[in-house]
Amino acid sequence: METRLQKILSAIVEEYTNTAVPVGSKVLKVKYGFETSPATIRNDMAELEEKGYLYQPHTSAGRIPTDKGYRYFVEEIMRDQKLTLTEQRKLQAQMLKLKAQNQRLSRTTAKLLSSLTGSLAITGNKKDIADFGISELLSAPEFQEIDEFCRIAEVLDYIDENVESILRNLKNGETKIYIGQENPIKKIPNCSMIVSPYKTKEGEKGVLAIIGPKRMKYAKNKSLLDYVKKLISSSGVIVVVINSLNF
Repeated sequence: METRLQKILSAIVEEYTNTAVPVGSKVLKVKYGFETSPATIRNDMAELEEKGYLYQPHTSAGRIPTDKGYRYFVEEIMRDQKLTLTEQRKLQAQMLKLKAQNQRLSRTTAKLLSSLTGSLAITGNKKDIADFGISELLSAPEFQEIDEFCRIAEVLDYIDENVESILRNLKNGETKIYIGQENPIKKIPNCSMIVSPYKTKEGEKGVLAIIGPKRMKYAKNKSLLDYVKKLISSSGVIVVVINSLNF
């Protein structure tokens, strides 16, 4: 893909992630400082749409990234983004505090992750599940239609039954990003998921996953997942995080 088209796609992903509103050429021109005219930007957007990276939900609307567009962004444009030192220290301090208080880590870790991300956090294993923040996920604009709302809610009711199927798709301890239709949880094709397996010092295997709208903040969420994985791997807590994309 030409550099100019990459910049257009990247700007549309960023803008749509922040606003959930289809992105038009005027917004790109004014907000992202493109030197070309709105007409040229529209031509570039039309080319990206023709190639399958964008789509136009309504005739008079701007464009939205497709699954292919997000995949290209994640693999070719996105850069790794580490948690800030403040975020790392907060996570470390809270985990140490919980250990010192000998609290139930599955429940308190869910609270911690939910407070840091504005997300639904589900923690534990199939025998011990705790969750916080479901309203944040379901309040996302993508899920306001009743059919979609009910579909997401139903999946969350049985999320513990999906943990094993998620693990089967992972190899070699790698962190994977599933976008839209790639999602191993087939009933939520309008969501993306970042997943990573881990193994505690005691040998217990688990999974961490961030699930949210396809416009989630992929780099930030991946960095959160990788860092929490390090902390969890030393504490023996299984965590599944359902993101509402505010982190």
